[in-house]
Amino acid sequence: MIVAGIGCRTGISAQAIIQVLEDAADLGFDKPDLLAVPEFRNGEAGILEAAQTLGLPILWIAKSDLKGEQGRCLTRSRRAEAEVGLASVAEAAALAAAGPSGRLVLPRISAGGVTCALAEGKVH
Repeated sequence: MIVAGIGCRTGISAQAIIQVLEDAADLGFDKPDLLAVPEFRNGEAGILEAAQTLGLPILWIAKSDLKGEQGRCLTRSRRAEAEVGLASVAEAAALAAAGPSGRLVLPRISAGGVTCALAEGKVH
């Protein structure tokens, strides 16, 4: 199963999220099976609309689970660390959802205020 971990700024549009997923597809990756998004973004209209438009379920990832995955993340963002206390959001979300044996197949890419990383594994 392919999980798309999503990180974003507050107030992000659905189109910005859809665009970064299309960017991943342009790199040769299949459509993800679900979106893994930090719980602290629950209620963001753009995330909910993007998931509905794409027909993808959302798995909300607790901040403690995101923190637990930081050591497996390949990229770091000083901005994200300053804003949410996590150096990697999209990769951590994808890895947390993919489980302990999950692996990144696409490290973080970003565009328009959205980050996306893809992981493969068994969703937990």
